[in-house]
Amino acid sequence: MKHIAADIGGTFTDITAIDEHGAFHTAKTLTTPDDHAEGVLNGLAELDARLQDTELFLHGSTIAINTVLQRAGARTALITTEGFRDVYEIGRGNRSEPYNLFFGKPVPLVPRHLRREVRERVLVDGSVRTPLDTEAARALIAELKAAGVESVAVCLLHSYANPEHELALGRLIEELWPEVYLTLSHQIMREYREYERTSTAVLNAYVGPVVSRYLDSLSERLAARGFTGRLLIMQSNGGIMSVGTARRSPVRMMESGPVAGVIGAAALAGGLGLPRLIPFDMGGTTAKTSLVKNGEVDISPGYFIGGYATGHPMTLPVVNIVEVGSGGGSIAWVDAAGALKVGPRSAGASPGPACYGLGGDRPTVSDANLVLGRLGARRFLGGGMRLDRAAAEAAIVKHVGTPLGLDLYAAALGIVTIADAQMSLAVRAVSVEKGEDPREFALVATGGAGPLHAVSIARELNIGTVVVPVLPGQFSAKGMLSCDVRHDLTRTLLAPLEEATVEQYAGILKSLGAQAWEQLRADIGEPTQAPEVRHLLELRYRGQEFTISVPVPEEGLTVGTYGTVRADFDTLHDQLYGHKAPGEPVEAVGARTVITMPLAAGVTTASGAAPAPAAAGEPEPGERRPVVLNTGAEPVDCPVYDRESLLPGQRITGPAVVQEATSSVVCYAGDVLTVAADESLVISVGSLV
Repeated sequence: MKHIAADIGGTFTDITAIDEHGAFHTAKTLTTPDDHAEGVLNGLAELDARLQDTELFLHGSTIAINTVLQRAGARTALITTEGFRDVYEIGRGNRSEPYNLFFGKPVPLVPRHLRREVRERVLVDGSVRTPLDTEAARALIAELKAAGVESVAVCLLHSYANPEHELALGRLIEELWPEVYLTLSHQIMREYREYERTSTAVLNAYVGPVVSRYLDSLSERLAARGFTGRLLIMQSNGGIMSVGTARRSPVRMMESGPVAGVIGAAALAGGLGLPRLIPFDMGGTTAKTSLVKNGEVDISPGYFIGGYATGHPMTLPVVNIVEVGSGGGSIAWVDAAGALKVGPRSAGASPGPACYGLGGDRPTVSDANLVLGRLGARRFLGGGMRLDRAAAEAAIVKHVGTPLGLDLYAAALGIVTIADAQMSLAVRAVSVEKGEDPREFALVATGGAGPLHAVSIARELNIGTVVVPVLPGQFSAKGMLSCDVRHDLTRTLLAPLEEATVEQYAGILKSLGAQAWEQLRADIGEPTQAPEVRHLLELRYRGQEFTISVPVPEEGLTVGTYGTVRADFDTLHDQLYGHKAPGEPVEAVGARTVITMPLAAGVTTASGAAPAPAAAGEPEPGERRPVVLNTGAEPVDCPVYDRESLLPGQRITGPAVVQEATSSVVCYAGDVLTVAADESLVISVGSLV
């Protein structure tokens, strides 16, 4: 295999490979929670991949974010400026739930006794007011070493403006304590806002040893099987980075797995002539959704690990994803008040849903889909795992049907309906709550369970088109093959945007561009083609709190282009907020440079060969089986089609089920499914045709 991509999810590990002829090969195995690398190796064995011939191995994993959510990271210490160790715990005054009497702020990942201070002070302009007390620092390092600390985060006041003291303290730690994992905040992000910068540095230090051990283990085990190519890791910003960069900055891996599917959907947009998409990925544990406009992925400047209310802020670019605990393995349960709930607890890969026959006895969304006939018991994982319908029925009756006085089908429909409602709210969060009308978008359904639920969600939100791409069950892994090497670099500098400061900001952009080139070379060596480098300024009207990213013209920031940047800011402000103030002074808060380099391109057909010839008419179903589609309805004798037999141009009128090795598509009465030229399934939703 020429290129291989591996995506580890909560329930399944997906492997997608592309050979020297451009053909895709896939494998799907159960995730191994105790040793994630084992699941990857199992998938490679199923694929029968010759790693000796592999040039690139791309990898996305949830190990970093799971380490934080499970609070399973390293014993971490924080060193900060004298008088500021409680900034990390005080945080912001935001109260996201003002009427919740039990509301609590996030519990720090570093306890107070391991948050230590050192005497030094750098001012906001970068000048040194108090030199670093190196003797006190030496004593402090010895104390932390004796306390059994595994990882140290250093975040000194205003180090984004002048990192001299952080660098000096870092050299001391490396001299006296070379084995400790070390994070210097300015090397992760050079932006102001002390709380967010401290939190980001702590997150990096907290997950660093865990992620480093995992990456070392994976690298060694791949090498033992003959791999001599380049191992690259998926970032939260939709790009990929070298394994060395990932060891130093594992915080960039927080949403490593899910974002690849969004990148893959964006790559799909142009070929289908659908520039506005809502990627929807439903796996075994969670469902994720995002937004693509004009082929561009929606990227946020930061993220809260664990949710806005009680999560830990991370100020690094991340693809804007909303995630809910509704997956195929989400457990259905009845609360003390007699209400049916679905998730967020998941059966995961072990013991899994009841129908897997691996010891699980709690009803899940997958069990409900099997009972309703939407999943085929014999074709799951291409026939590699036969599902146990009797076990699914018993679990639903015992834990949902009997407590609520419902028959089997009503209980199963209740589970699916609640899961659909929760996922519809996630789609609303990335569209309606952002001022976008979901009716103007197409829903791209991926993940093993996404196509099962996509049309129902589209009906709920009046979305007229649903697209199911090739290999939906491995789409996140496949999406990695479309990703670029990417790095985002930032620098804070508060100054008015005027002709007098243009040269100063131009110098910062030049410096960021040089750093971006260095990082790119560190990841992939000397580029064989020119990368794309984009510069942006973070601007706001004087007196405002937050900024707008404004692109710098290709010819750079000069006195001649300054007016264009200012006019573009006014225009963007008007588009976002409905007003502008051309006469008001504008200030720049910082500069941002983004460098991207295409690395590997995938193909869109299942085979990688030329698309199959077009065919007209409706194909013959492979079988028929009873399927329950609507509340209160009896099972319908529903045609079931094998996706592998469908040809471009063929049309199917619902109700129908289209099944493949790792997923199934459910169409309702009135829906019309058409096989596109690239073999994607494009569904016109019945009530909106």
